[in-house]
Amino acid sequence: MCGHCGCQANDQAQIEKSVPHRLLHLQQRVLAKNDRGADHNRDLFRHLLAVNVLSSPGAGKTTLIQRLLGDRLLMTGANSRPPADGPVRAGAIVGDLATERDAQRLRQTGAPVVQITTGTLCHLEADIVAQAAQPLDLAGLNLLVIENVGNLVCPAAYDLGEDLRLVLMSVTEGEDKPLKYPTMFKSADAVILSKMDIAEAVGFNRDEAVDHLQAIAPQARIFELSAVTGAGLADFYAYLSQAMGQKQPSLTVRRSS
Repeated sequence: MCGHCGCQANDQAQIEKSVPHRLLHLQQRVLAKNDRGADHNRDLFRHLLAVNVLSSPGAGKTTLIQRLLGDRLLMTGANSRPPADGPVRAGAIVGDLATERDAQRLRQTGAPVVQITTGTLCHLEADIVAQAAQPLDLAGLNLLVIENVGNLVCPAAYDLGEDLRLVLMSVTEGEDKPLKYPTMFKSADAVILSKMDIAEAVGFNRDEAVDHLQAIAPQARIFELSAVTGAGLADFYAYLSQAMGQKQPSLTVRRSS
């Protein structure tokens, strides 16, 4: 795929035969640079909740984010600590290989949205996100949603400076995604079982999926929801609202200095 994070390293014998030390050195340099960028982003986002949303293509990231941005005023009344300074003021950064279709969908909610078109790059990197954030009025936001490129491999290695990493797994993908892509799921703060409104129609075994998730990613909160019907969204919004509340002290310190 991108050739940066090792996703082209399919033939180990050929790699070892060619220049293994150079390849390792390149990977270390790329990730070290990204980690520095992620630290920069953490400072940039210190007053708001930054959420990195990841999944395979078609799992429902854009639909969920569109629903979230449309419902953002409802989150203040979630069953947890609401943002200390009033309504949710959200913005979004969207990553895709081509087109601005997802950004156009999200802008219909009235939220500020920036599209990143990556070309052949199969993941977002910290410095790209920092550049995309420049047109946004970050000081006026308390929630930033970053929709990563649809991919369960490469994005797992790249820290964007986010506070929360949310991984979607749709019912149409089967129950064994965590077993096939453990690195991504092990990195998740929360896992969302999406499209639950059609789970029965596609024969999704919910208990088996949850068992796999708990075995591979015991640290992750699990939410079962449908962005279309709204089922399960209240608990998810409460989770985000609580996380936003925990960022408020940083906002208070910044404004008083």
